[in-house]
Amino acid sequence: MNSNLLRKPDPKNGGISLFSATALGVGGMMGAGLFSLLGTAGAHAGTHIPLAFLLGALAASFSVYSYAKLGATFPSSGGPATFTVMSFGPGVISGGLNIFQYMAYLIAAALYAASFSEYTNTLFGGNLSSLEVKMIGAAIVALCAGINLLGTNIVGRAEMWAIGFVTIALLLFSASGIHAADISSFEMSGGSINGIAIATGILYINYQGFGVVTNSSNAMREPHKELPLAMFSALILVAVAYILVSSTAVLLLSPAEMQRFNGHVLANAAELIAGKIGFVIIGASALLACAAALNATIFAASNIAADMVSKRSISATLGDTILKTQMRALSISSLIVIALVLAFPLDVVGKMASLAFLLVYAVITFGHIKVRKQTGAKLWPLWAAILVNLGLFTTLFINVIQSAPSSALALVGALIGSFCLEGISRKYFRNQTLHTK
Repeated sequence: MNSNLLRKPDPKNGGISLFSATALGVGGMMGAGLFSLLGTAGAHAGTHIPLAFLLGALAASFSVYSYAKLGATFPSSGGPATFTVMSFGPGVISGGLNIFQYMAYLIAAALYAASFSEYTNTLFGGNLSSLEVKMIGAAIVALCAGINLLGTNIVGRAEMWAIGFVTIALLLFSASGIHAADISSFEMSGGSINGIAIATGILYINYQGFGVVTNSSNAMREPHKELPLAMFSALILVAVAYILVSSTAVLLLSPAEMQRFNGHVLANAAELIAGKIGFVIIGASALLACAAALNATIFAASNIAADMVSKRSISATLGDTILKTQMRALSISSLIVIALVLAFPLDVVGKMASLAFLLVYAVITFGHIKVRKQTGAKLWPLWAAILVNLGLFTTLFINVIQSAPSSALALVGALIGSFCLEGISRKYFRNQTLHTK
């Protein structure tokens, strides 16, 4: 195996702290889903949304285990982009997978940006035009790209402050909401087994942010110790917050009301507790959470792109033109996210993002099995991750085909297109090389 493929941690640069890495993971996870997808999930799970969040966390824990082992063994700013190379070797397979997961991160970033703009519109009374809402989404993408240019430590600090405020606001919301709710009259309703499974798939996007922590592994002093701790700490913190907050929401609002307030359920629930002040505080928290998730996801996507180039896990044709430097990768990433924000509505990018990451996690974990002697991972959690991710993918994909076939076609097109682009560009580069000789 070529040791030059790995970018080792540099102990001289101070690195990113365990607290900042955990905040990066929390910021990557605590975003659009909690604030914007509760109504959509409730349409399938009824009052069982907290159960869907719990199942999603349990499903994600197997992938977290896989990623933590891989990231600790192969520390790199590219994170998952490195994992595919180490598992499948540099070539069309790893190149195509890396292009697809790069696109998956950009789709998720577009989801967070769209959520940010939707909540901004909600705070303005819903009076903004469609164009104004989309322009706000584009502006927050540009702002987060600027923050990322300042480096990993600045990103970590920005996440820490934003998530600190959001966490306090959500704890106050939960405590006040549970106190105000009439628990004695609460009744469970809706949510078949299939419906809860679909809701789990929809809400799974909320946990995809754990992968961004692996992009900071090469900036850690001791990734073998700090990376697993940061990833599992972030997952547990976010899962507890999701279950607590969603439980409060279902106690305060009926499934029909959650459908009516779809896109801003928590803000309207907070309004029942504290009037306009509660509405504004939770609305502001949603803005910060979505911005933090967007910030962390752009950070991960740009690092994956730059790492693909440095390790030649994509063709030289793509690497030497589109993604030549990290600065260019960040700029290209931001422009693609802005284009997605302008082109697609929130619900479409939400389902596409969940489907994309369920598939990516399954494939990367399958590749992990090939190198598990190096990582020291146990076999059963890896197979559990593969089966759980593919099971949720299949359930959600069937639902998407029935409800939004254009989303399913777009995802399949992105997957096929990623491998076609990689294969054609590699062939083009090889032909050019032979011609020049």
